Amino acid sequence: MKGVMTEVPPHLLAWRRRTGADAFDEMWEGVLHMTPSPSRSHQDLVACMLVWLREHWAVSTGGRVHLQLNVAERGAWPDNYRIPDLVLLTPERFAIDRDLYLDGGPDVVVEVRSPDDETYEKLAFYAQIGVREAWVVDRDTKRPDVYELRDGELRAVAADGEGWLSSRATGVQLRVSPEGKLRLRAGERPDSTSDLG
Repeated sequence: MKGVMTEVPPHLLAWRRRTGADAFDEMWEGVLHMTPSPSRSHQDLVACMLVWLREHWAVSTGGRVHLQLNVAERGAWPDNYRIPDLVLLTPERFAIDRDLYLDGGPDVVVEVRSPDDETYEKLAFYAQIGVREAWVVDRDTKRPDVYELRDGELRAVAADGEGWLSSRATGVQLRVSPEGKLRLRAGERPDSTSDLG
């Protein structure tokens, strides 16, 4: 159920801060989006991706992978930001890291899509702030989609003949395994292939 409040009462905001219920809240151009904690299966998939990306991508490239970091429009913190499940930064973009938030777009944002969430509504924001790629992985089917920034929009990347989606920003390849898991590999290194979820 979605709800709209023209003004959020201060006692509700204070309660959310006190209880930690605000951990996943986002600010969309000054409008507060209050989202619940993701499900266990959502969190498990994100955790597996975090470990794999750190081991197979970040170590070899010098990049960084962060969990649920605020991603803000340049110069607009804290009035306009989103919280993707994961962000990937190459060394060329380390300068945007402000610890609490990223001041501009990272190389890649990863969103695990759960039913009725706002994943697809975030893509225009990510394109606007210069995110090179957005990966959207369906929580239930594990089907990945890769969107690449072209002409100011994040556009879907086509899979190759074997069903692999390639990330040009990272060299990582994604697909669904025959067993219905998320399969990742670093470049074309078979030894890095793992099935997650």
